[in-house]
This record gives sequence, structure tokens and C-alpha cells, in this order.
Amino acid sequence: MNNNATILKASYLMYFFIMFFGFGIMAKVLHIQIKEGDELRKMGTEHTLQEIKIDALRGNIYSRNRKLLAVTTPKYEIRFDPVSNKTDNLFQENIDSLAQSLSFLIKDKSKASYKTGITQARKNGNHYYLLAKNLDYDQYQKLRKFPILRLGRNKGGLIPIQTNKRDLPYNQLAKRTIGIFNYEKGIYEVGIEGAFDSYLKGTEGTRLMQKISGGIWMPVDPANEIEPKNGNDVITTIDIEIQDIAESSLEKNLRLHSAKHGSVVVMEVETGAILAIANLGLEPDGSYTENYNYAIGESSEPGSTFKLASILVALEDEVIDINDTIDTENGKITYYNKTISDAHKIKDGILSVQEIIEESSNVGIAKIITENYQSNPQKFIDGLYRIGLNKSLGLPIVGEGNPYIKNTSDKTWSGITLPWMAHGYELQLTPLQTLTFYNAIANNGVMVKPQFIKEIMEMNQTVEEFPTEIINERIASKETIHKLQQMLEGVVLRGTAKNIKNDSYSIAGKTGTAQIAQDNQGYNKTNYKASFAGYFPASKPMYSCIVVINDPSEKSYYGSAVAAPVFKEIADKIFALNMDLAEDVNLNKKGNAPRPKTGYNNDYNTIFKEMAISANTNPDAEWVVCLSAKDSINFGRRIIRHETVPNLVGMTAKDALFILEELGISAQISGKGFVIKQSISAGTKINKNMLVSLTLSTS
Repeated sequence: MNNNATILKASYLMYFFIMFFGFGIMAKVLHIQIKEGDELRKMGTEHTLQEIKIDALRGNIYSRNRKLLAVTTPKYEIRFDPVSNKTDNLFQENIDSLAQSLSFLIKDKSKASYKTGITQARKNGNHYYLLAKNLDYDQYQKLRKFPILRLGRNKGGLIPIQTNKRDLPYNQLAKRTIGIFNYEKGIYEVGIEGAFDSYLKGTEGTRLMQKISGGIWMPVDPANEIEPKNGNDVITTIDIEIQDIAESSLEKNLRLHSAKHGSVVVMEVETGAILAIANLGLEPDGSYTENYNYAIGESSEPGSTFKLASILVALEDEVIDINDTIDTENGKITYYNKTISDAHKIKDGILSVQEIIEESSNVGIAKIITENYQSNPQKFIDGLYRIGLNKSLGLPIVGEGNPYIKNTSDKTWSGITLPWMAHGYELQLTPLQTLTFYNAIANNGVMVKPQFIKEIMEMNQTVEEFPTEIINERIASKETIHKLQQMLEGVVLRGTAKNIKNDSYSIAGKTGTAQIAQDNQGYNKTNYKASFAGYFPASKPMYSCIVVINDPSEKSYYGSAVAAPVFKEIADKIFALNMDLAEDVNLNKKGNAPRPKTGYNNDYNTIFKEMAISANTNPDAEWVVCLSAKDSINFGRRIIRHETVPNLVGMTAKDALFILEELGISAQISGKGFVIKQSISAGTKINKNMLVSLTLSTS
């Protein structure tokens, strides 16, 4: 009995234990279902379903002549659902032609391999079979028309997955100004890419994706997709031909002088449009690359190019005039134990204000400013501030260096500040800020903001234009501007830049040679910055340009020897591209000389070919200027811009009328022969209802 009682007692205990354990499990199940069920179900769904963003196609960046500077290149991964919504008849009737088409397009597998793979995927119930990777846009467009796939997503099972890549077709050309966009990280690096990201980026779309076996994400239902809206295109002011000229000329001369880095900016005088901006720095391997935007970001002491601003203030305050003379003595002057020197004694030491600028006398400019402003130095500073040299340009591109024009209240102001500021020290400007000042001199005193963007376009339609912005309507009186222009022409005709004087067109500008401060160690007379800022043609300025070359070799470091020749090389090549400049100069010089004839390039080529006459053609030009040489015919490019009235002189009535009609301009004609005069000058902005009167002559 005792044994039976013990067994029975153990059985009851086991029963109660099992019952208790069972109730515990049931309680846990109920707790999970009631308390945690929603959250766990949500977690399960989130692990299998997810809303994925679809990148919008980023807008392109173009040069002013519609060359691609930055473009989004789409790549496509093609998935295929060979199971859903395809009857056996549809599949069997089209599988051979589909496999053949895929093999012919992609060229990685045979027709038989494609057929076998797709057929097996259908048998296995694979709704997300990989057909191809890394297809470009043209390949994708062809694939969309293949048998079965042409029926689309629902009936044809075509599942394209697009990824995007940003390319710079011209590689290093203006790279820092254009900027860089990384699709994988979704970030941009400075430049136009960053400044105009809101226009370029478009609007993302969304797609619901489901995670299937193998960790692969597959679209659920195309009906739930929100299509992305592609970004707008940005049309810049960059002229790709002038950019190439600037960059190649800069690199060649950086190598020639073993310089550390340099920059070049070319600006359109009237509009402020930046036609070229080149920045090159020396890499450890000896190459030069666009590693920093020196023209925009490097704020440093400009040196002698600043002398023009000092003279402007003195002329405006009427403390000097252009023909006043200054005794520069032996080319040295000392202020508080600090000596300012010229490169050498200039002439007999007695120089006019005109000659002080032409010969770039440090002593002369220091004496002018010190003697006239030492009792009230703030008056000199206020004059510089009236120009606007103390203000940033407010560029859309980030990274502009801050200008620094020292005030008399500054803690670092001292007895030597005034004479040193006079010739470009103890202050800081970027190359672009300096050029903006010189461009204002060329533009008869109107200071315009450097412009990088012309317009924003959507589907080839202009949606926003960026007009010229005026920073300062008048930086000085007309009389002062005229005198400054005269001085700058004298620099090239007789002064420090006479080595770039030429008979083809006139140049005005100023050389600069500045010692580079070595942090707290001062100036060691081994590190220099050579520069030249100016414009051309001097008689009718169209282009302004600045060249800055940092730390050239000690053998040659003067602005006249290092920077001015780069300016001339760039100007020469721009001159060769735009024969309108040549015509203006030639007509001014020769008076009644025969006018060059202008016409359609293909017509000239055909005529001279038939006549077996040697001709040096310009294959990239649509309209050309025909200039006779000793043994041949030369063609210069005639530029026809859509926003301004073209130069029609030298054209037949037929060609002139054709161009005007294309531009939406009405015309009146008098006479016969070739156009010798037009009532509205070339370069005038086109307005509605514009009428141009053309005078023709056979002589």
C-alpha cells in the first residue's frame, strides 16, 4: 500500500506539474498574441516589405555653347518574371526569339544558354530572374522592345532596376567650378553641383519592395510606384573652347616656371559672364590637377595689381592728377625702419602718375598715398570701401575667400600700413575679386557680379533666366575711369607689359609681383606671386582676364615675365576664334581696306574645292570670315549668338536675311552686294520687334 500510495502521489505531482507548465505556455502564447502581436507582425512585415526610394535623374550641366559638362549616366539591371500572366502558348511561341535577341544585344551568352536559363526559372517559379546587368540607356531601350518584354511589367514580366552615375565628359576641365556629385553617397562637392542642387536634383520617387529568398528585394506592384521627377538642366556661362584654352595655357606655363599652383579667369566685360575659370595645383607625382578653386577661394595680398585702386581713390579725391610728377629718388624709401623698393631706379627718378602705373613704381605709389592721406588715413580706406573692395561678391558657389581691407580701427594698423597698403600689402583679395574690379574699369565704371549661370531649362524650355547683376553702378567718375584706362593701355604700350604688345589688337592691363608671406616668418624674398589683370581689345573691351601664378622658380618671378605672357597667349587664341575682333582692328587701322567676306562654311568649301584653290578651313565653324593670305585662303570663325545681334558685315543679303530670320529679327535692305553697314551694332541684346537696316555695296 505504501508503495502504491507513493506512486499515486508522484503521479498527481507530475500531473499538476504538466498542467502548470501547460498553463504557462498558454499564458505566454496569449500574451504574445494580445500584447506583442501587433508589434511582432509589424516587425515581420518590415523585414519582408519596404518602401525604397527611386533616384530622380539629375539634370545635366551644360556650357554656354551647349556642350555637356556634367551628365547623369543611367545603368540598368534587368530582372524578369517568366511565370506570372504568361500562358504556355505565349511563352513557347516567343522564348526562342527572346533568347536570340538577348544573345545578340548583350553578347555574353548563347541563344541556347538564355533559353535554358529562362525556361528553368519558369519551372522553378522564379519571379525575379536576372537577365542582364550594367546595360546603358540605349541597350535598355532596345531590350524593352524584345518579344514578351515589350508587354511591360504586368504582362511581360519586365522589371528594370535603374542606378545612376555622374560623369564629367571633359574630365578635369573646370572640375572644381562644375563640382562633383556622388550618387552612391547622395552628396555633392562644392561648385555648381552644390550651388544649384535644388534645380538639378529633381524629386525622388518610391517603390514598394519585398524581400524574397536569397535576400533579394523584388518590386511588389508597379501600380503603387511613384515615378521620380527628373531634375532641370543648368546652362552655365562657361565657353568650353575658351576654358580649354585657359587651362592648357595655364598648365604649360606652370610647368615652364616650376610653379606650385595658379589660376586663370576670363570674364565677359559687359555681362560679367565667366567664360573660363581654370585652377591647377602641383601634385606629388608632378602632375597638375584641379585640386582647389584658387580663383574663388584663395584670399591673399594682391601686390601691384592693387595700385590701380590706390590711384583711383587719389584721382577721385583730386589730390593728384595723371600728369603730376613724383620724385621716386633712387627707387627706395623708408617708413619706420621698413624700406619699400622698386626693382631698380626708373629713368631719372622723376615720374608722372601715368609713368608710376606704367612702370609699377612701389616708391611712387607709396609716396602718393602716404603724403596725401597720412593726416587722415581713414579717408583713403573709405575711398576703397566706396568701390566695394571690402565686400564679398556673394557668389552662389560656396568657398569664396573673404576680402580684407584693413580699417584704421584695426589693432594691427601701424605707421607703415598706409604705404604698404598703397602697393598691395596688408590687405587680401581673391583673384576673382581683383578681376571684378578690373572688369569694372573696362566696363566704364560699372561693376557687375561674376555670373556662372545663364538659365535653367526643363525639357528644352527655359524656366528661369539669370540676368546681369550690378554691384556698383559707378565705381568712379567718367573722367577718372578714362584716365585709368589710359594708364592701363600705357602699361602695355610703354611699361612693364610692353613684351605683350602686338599689332593685331590692343591690350590694357597691369602686372603684379607680390612676395608671399610665410605665416609668422614674414617675407623671405624667395616666394613670389606673379599676376596680370587686364582686358582686350582696349579700344572696345569685350573680355577681361586675370592670370595668377604662385611660387614660380626664382629664375623668373615677375608678373611681366611669368603671368603677362599667359594672358597674351589666351587672348591670342580667343582672338583667333573670334574674327570679329580682327575685323574691328583691321578696319580701324586700314580705313578703306577691303572688308573680309563672310558666309556659310560649307558654301565656301564647295566653291574653293571646285576652283581647286588652297584654303585653310575651320571645320568646327558654321559661319566663317574669309581672309586672303599670300598663297592661300584662311577661314576665321564668325560667332552667331542667339541672344545678341550678330555682326553681318561682309555677308550677302541672302545670308544676312537667313540669320536674322532665324533670330526673329526683321530687316530692311538698301543697295546691292555685301553688307557694309548695319543700323544696330553687333552685340546688342535682341529685343522683340527689333528692326535692323542693312546697307549693301559691291565695293
